[in-house]
Amino acid sequence: MIEIKYKDQIINTEKTKVIDLFRDEIEKNSIIACKYNNEVKSLNFELTQNGTIELLDISDRDGRRIYIRGLVYVLSKAFESLYPDTKTTVNYQLSNSMLCEVVDAEVTDEMIENINRKFKEIVDKDIPIIKREMTKQEAKEFYSVEKNEKGKLQIEYGKKNTVSLYFCEDYYNYFYGILPISTGFAKIYEIVKYHDGILIRYPSKTEPNKLPVFEENNKLLETLDEYEDLHEFLHVQTLYKLNRIIKRNKIKEYILLDEALHEKKLAKIADDIVSRKKVKVVLIAGPSSSGKTTFAHRLGIQLRLNGLKPVTLSVDNYFVERPDNPRDEDGNYDFECIEAIDTKLFNEHILKLLNGEEVEVPTFDFEVGTKRYNGEKMRLKDDQILVIEGIHCLNDKLTPLIPKDQKYKIYISCLTVLNLDYNNRISTTDSRLIRRIVRDSQFRGYRALHTLQMWDSVNRGEANNIFPYQEQADSMFNSSLIYELAVLKDYALPLLREIGNDCPEYSEAKKLISMLEYFESVPADYVPANSLLREFLGGSIFY
Repeated sequence: MIEIKYKDQIINTEKTKVIDLFRDEIEKNSIIACKYNNEVKSLNFELTQNGTIELLDISDRDGRRIYIRGLVYVLSKAFESLYPDTKTTVNYQLSNSMLCEVVDAEVTDEMIENINRKFKEIVDKDIPIIKREMTKQEAKEFYSVEKNEKGKLQIEYGKKNTVSLYFCEDYYNYFYGILPISTGFAKIYEIVKYHDGILIRYPSKTEPNKLPVFEENNKLLETLDEYEDLHEFLHVQTLYKLNRIIKRNKIKEYILLDEALHEKKLAKIADDIVSRKKVKVVLIAGPSSSGKTTFAHRLGIQLRLNGLKPVTLSVDNYFVERPDNPRDEDGNYDFECIEAIDTKLFNEHILKLLNGEEVEVPTFDFEVGTKRYNGEKMRLKDDQILVIEGIHCLNDKLTPLIPKDQKYKIYISCLTVLNLDYNNRISTTDSRLIRRIVRDSQFRGYRALHTLQMWDSVNRGEANNIFPYQEQADSMFNSSLIYELAVLKDYALPLLREIGNDCPEYSEAKKLISMLEYFESVPADYVPANSLLREFLGGSIFY
């Protein structure tokens, strides 16, 4: 007999599968997977020893990932059965949806209708999705017969001695991470034509029982397409191709090309700012670990080349007095809401500066919770421009008194366009998280566990205060670098491996470890001193 702890119960049972032990609850509550001793497992996982179990639905972060992954799997199966001579690739995650592209074929209304019909047929049959493992040698023999590249990354890279494939009837594919145990999981979804691709929509984490209203992300999509087109031209769309470049000692050339892309985009943004003659305030916002500080320095250089001298004004010095700071639902001070900023004083000071007047700029004393005036005076000269960076900079509630034609808003984020392979994308959020883990360790003395514990709170702040306003930006800057995870890998892996399975964050750490282990390493010495990546590694020319 083994002892399984579930919620406040102790269940004594013989060796059994999770699906068999909790079948009623799984069916009643649309459970899609589980965590066993803080590690994400399939519902077909066999319990053979004592442990603690948690059942996951799509309101859980890991459960939602599995749901999305399962939708992509079923879409790929449906597409292959209908159009075996072409294939789909996963491109980007947009507003509670995944955008997929069809290679060498036009997406038509008839195609969408056929896919929807086939997808529903597969779901209604509730066909088992079976994970099969084989040795790398067995896999090589298997692929020599099948003659395709599904799972090729597993054979040549990664630390495991086995290759995993998911089979559903005669269809199979490699998917990074756990999949649902059968196709009947897909209760809520929508498949539509969008731009030149196929959009598969799914519920949000906060409302898992319905499809949300779709929000257009045209500027974001344009930015993603811009970067993907370049990397497609360079033939570096997948990790497999990046690894081949690294192994052939050609990565330095691609690093220079990637950095040149950043510089070209920075120059374009600076030129756009200068062309708008009335702009005197540049506002920069983006989620955590986007590289905002280095971006502001490099943009400043481009502005100076255009005859404008940037002057920074910190929003962080304009917090309201501590007794006036709003509190969150738990009774703690909410420093991320717009009401935590003294917008009245902030706007008064900006207006005075724009009118050529002098202001005494406060310095906020965070320990006491009050503004202090230490005699720091500021006046804006004719050839100077204000550059302001902060969480609310895209929200007009921060600068309601500043005329629109005098403001220029920039959204910056690490928008990853590199995929593991054609069906497995690398999450933008994961890329930012790895950046932050390395930076927190290098400069703040935090362990990876601390960064992971804070990450959900950071994401909530971004979802409330940044993402809703991103489409209001005048320009978007993608700070991702195609080679960055290959550099960050050797910094992040030792930090993540410190997290044991006694921590709730273990599943997230293990997921990141598994992904990073597929990357060939690139020495940090190859990273230029002015690169945005230096903000996380150290050695930046700007600090």
